[in-house]
Amino acid sequence: MEELSSAYGWLSIVPPLVVIVVSILLRSSFEGLLIGCVAGFILIDGWGFFDGFISSLYTVMSSEDTIWVIVVCGLYGSVMGLMVRSGGAMKFGERMMQYMKSKKSALFGTWLLGILVFIDDYLSALTAGITMRNVTDKFKIPREYLAYIVNTLSPPLCVIVPISTWTLFIGKQLETSGFAAEGQGLASYFSVIPFVAYGWVSILMIPLFIFGILPHFKKMKLAINRAETTGQTIPEGTKLSMVQFDAFPKLVNPKARYFLVPLLVVLISTVIFQDPSTPGIEIDALKGVLIGVAFTFFYFLISKIATVQLLTETIFTGFNSMLFALALVVVSLMLKEVGDKMGLTEYVINSVTPYVNKAFLPVIIFIALSLISFTTGSSWGLYVVAIPIVIPLAQHIDSNVYLNIGAIISAGVFGANACLYSDATVLTSQSCETNNMQHGLSQLPYALLAWGVSCLVYIVLGLII
Repeated sequence: MEELSSAYGWLSIVPPLVVIVVSILLRSSFEGLLIGCVAGFILIDGWGFFDGFISSLYTVMSSEDTIWVIVVCGLYGSVMGLMVRSGGAMKFGERMMQYMKSKKSALFGTWLLGILVFIDDYLSALTAGITMRNVTDKFKIPREYLAYIVNTLSPPLCVIVPISTWTLFIGKQLETSGFAAEGQGLASYFSVIPFVAYGWVSILMIPLFIFGILPHFKKMKLAINRAETTGQTIPEGTKLSMVQFDAFPKLVNPKARYFLVPLLVVLISTVIFQDPSTPGIEIDALKGVLIGVAFTFFYFLISKIATVQLLTETIFTGFNSMLFALALVVVSLMLKEVGDKMGLTEYVINSVTPYVNKAFLPVIIFIALSLISFTTGSSWGLYVVAIPIVIPLAQHIDSNVYLNIGAIISAGVFGANACLYSDATVLTSQSCETNNMQHGLSQLPYALLAWGVSCLVYIVLGLII
């Protein structure tokens, strides 16, 4: 195998390390990301770092992927704003309370709801968090615990269900790398799903914690004690960046269907609008949420629960409620740009390649790429770089390709789940109305436990397959 270029060597790991250290010291994600990016551009451009920073910002903001994320996340905020202000989300939560008589049933209900909204991790995180926070508050469950379940379901579930925005994106990467024929990427990915160990382990661990089979760790235990003894479910220092919507003035009798019908429209619209000229299966979260916002607007207008002006105002206010989360996503994409310029992924793979063999390649790939995804918060970007590199490496040493692809996918999901400033972590904090750092640090031991179990799974599978 030809060695990949990594001009900056070990220096490429400095920016993500700066991000982690500063984020923990300041207990804030945005400042850590910003300082880490600046540190990276100083290493790359020296005194010209400011020009490099601006150039990277232009590159990121003009990217089609960035525009997609901003529009989709913002419009998810809009449709959620409409559902919350209509009273539908509150009414649905009240209906859920009728069937939930204990803390365990509330937590288990959150787990099941997250599984039902499987089509997209952003939609899953926002739906489960906004819907269940009042239910869990009733049972004095801390927001950190709610956020752990919501976050641990959203990205991990999306890589083990047959159809989601994640599985279709990864399937397209399998086609681009030449591993799958055009239009057959998703079919090839079906053979990868059994080997996405981190996704399976994370989702199955949640009931074990809910039912007390596995113990709670220190920060979560402190949060549980705080909520039970003082009734304070929201941690200290939480800035509620999610807009607090007042009900529509005309609203007299809110109904659960004001939540359920728009949600079903978003889910169905995301799936059914297939481009007949495109081979294989295609789903589009942007089409789904655009149709969902338009439908909800006219549905509420015809139902006479609000005026055109109030509905329009809510759409913009809901979009605006996502701005802080989107700012974090943009800066994290700039950090990925720094990593790409410095050859971070190539450096890590070059560092581990001399030590690989057929049996241990999957676990080494998982560990190495987990480090990258955890420090950069990048998942999809990691897949774009790593899949074309790892597939020929696995083929060269006769290691099971599907198993190694599963290790790549698991590493990206671990980063989305465990990174303190990943988009999944930030959106979960938004929807659950909790402090981002409190949420990230309280769930980190759970993510690390799932990561450790996944390492063992890849060792065993590497030896027997």
